Amino acid sequence: MKRLLPFLLVVGLAACTLGQPDSTQAPGPTGPAASPSADETEAPSPTPEPDYAARVNGEGIRLDVYEAHRTQFEAALAEFGTRLAPGETASGRALASLIDQTLLAQAARAAGFAADEALLDEHLAAMTEGAGGQEALEAWAAENGYTAASLRADLKIQIEAAWMRDQLAAGVPESAEQVLARQVFTFDAFSAARLYGQLESGVPFQQVVDNNDPQNLGYIGWFPRGYLIFPALEEAAFALQPGQYSEVIQTEAGYHIVEVLAREPARSLEPDARLTLQERAVAAWLETARAQSQIEIYVP
Repeated sequence: MKRLLPFLLVVGLAACTLGQPDSTQAPGPTGPAASPSADETEAPSPTPEPDYAARVNGEGIRLDVYEAHRTQFEAALAEFGTRLAPGETASGRALASLIDQTLLAQAARAAGFAADEALLDEHLAAMTEGAGGQEALEAWAAENGYTAASLRADLKIQIEAAWMRDQLAAGVPESAEQVLARQVFTFDAFSAARLYGQLESGVPFQQVVDNNDPQNLGYIGWFPRGYLIFPALEEAAFALQPGQYSEVIQTEAGYHIVEVLAREPARSLEPDARLTLQERAVAAWLETARAQSQIEIYVP
């Protein structure tokens, strides 16, 4: 099994210098050696353009980089049991990730940030150390189908994409309107209707909780808009004032009745809540960017 390095998937590491990027030199003369005159000196052959797996707004995603990512993701599937969505493939996940990274990198450059050669060298040096030395990283890179040029090209996109993600994440405020809520939950509509009938007849919500959820597992806590898994619960909670409860809400999980305990217009976000909002902000940005971009895919 190919050893995974915490590397391109987490740009905090960087890679070693595997030598200078690939280049081709003009072949020397055949036959007797001759000293060419200045006018006869041959110009070096240009470096051939790599094959591409896709283009995003005209910018190519290198085929060798795509194949390296696919190899890494397939290894992660085997080693860690990473799950795919229904109908999703490892190659599709790898390409989708590269398209997202390219969109983010393009936005970073448009905002004035680009990973220059010095920054690449810095990350590559750190990656050398993280991999356990030059030889270890070279072996890993070769095993995953990287050349010095493709590794460097991939790292550049990763660094720029990470910068843009940070900018989007920083746009999420540190405080937001939040509600404190709890719920009673059942798996069937009949039980939910029975509990709702008790509330409507005047039974206090706390008593309904005590009778049906003595361990208080339905306590949700403070949360902002955009945090809960089920938007219907969130929408219902933010429509309530403290002391009010919702009608029965059906979700993919079952049936819920939500009560709001308190509400604040600007409460500091817990780290987990802010991280969730940041992740969703990046996802929303990428969805919009994809819709507005020209994306050409050349691989199955």
